[in-house]
Amino acid sequence: MRALRIVFMGTPEFALASLSSLMQSQHRIVGVVTAPDKPAGRGRKMRYSAIKEYALSHELPLLQPTKLRDPDFVQSLKDLEADLIVVVAFRMLPEIVWAMPSMGTINLHASLLPDYRGAAPINWAIINGEVESGVTTFFINEHIDTGAILLQERVPIDPEDSAGDLHDKLMIIGAHVLKKTVDMIAEGEAVAVPQDDTAMQHKAPKLNPDNCRIDWTGNAESIYNHIRGLSPYPGAWCEMCNGDVVSHLKIYQCAYQLEEHTLDPGRLIRSGNELKVAVSDGFISLLEIQLPGKRKLAIEQLIHGLRFEPEAKLR
Repeated sequence: MRALRIVFMGTPEFALASLSSLMQSQHRIVGVVTAPDKPAGRGRKMRYSAIKEYALSHELPLLQPTKLRDPDFVQSLKDLEADLIVVVAFRMLPEIVWAMPSMGTINLHASLLPDYRGAAPINWAIINGEVESGVTTFFINEHIDTGAILLQERVPIDPEDSAGDLHDKLMIIGAHVLKKTVDMIAEGEAVAVPQDDTAMQHKAPKLNPDNCRIDWTGNAESIYNHIRGLSPYPGAWCEMCNGDVVSHLKIYQCAYQLEEHTLDPGRLIRSGNELKVAVSDGFISLLEIQLPGKRKLAIEQLIHGLRFEPEAKLR
């Protein structure tokens, strides 16, 4: 098998297993491209991406372009003389970049394409109550997540899985599928199949405050899926109205019970160490929440320090 010269592009933790897998293969990582450093945390200190940390620790050539069409960056990329560019959790590439390598540019996507094209496929699969997801490798073209498919592997989603749980499953399976894909390309055995756009049933748009807000008028299962689909990041949120005080609340873990009742959606009910929210067809039990300026805590660690007015509710 021919050993390929590879440029790896990625930023978050999801890409780490894939980069590590390729580093342990016969192929050669000749360069790593990751996002520029950004300030993070209360101290607003500059934080390196997970991929940058790995690249530095393994003394890999590193590029952090602000603009992917920048002539200096493009020339630096050409100088690496890559046979193949591999992209995992990065950003949309201009044609001057993805068309550069002789063997093309491939991407690992955390869904079974063409379903869940977009920025947040893991979250939306959980939010929509899917029982299966997977990973796809494909050749990048001028449109987002539409290129010809190389390999796919399916992964079951358990009823209690959070987005974090599915992330970890797909990260490991994805690394295996990506390595297999690169080997097939190196051996000249890769077969790329065009995507069937008519098979796309769902999109995976970028998460924002609007689509992360909990709608307490929904049914118990949909709210449960919404909360676990946004845990541990970015977190499903709502407002807690407790007397004259309105607080921003994030919920990371919950359970639900189906039960008939006459309470208004969003009504808070405290019973011992339990805090429940009424919904249309039952109750959501809050298990892990975060109040403004506080860290995440299990509900039993918080409930004794909170006083609830008779009409307290979430909205």
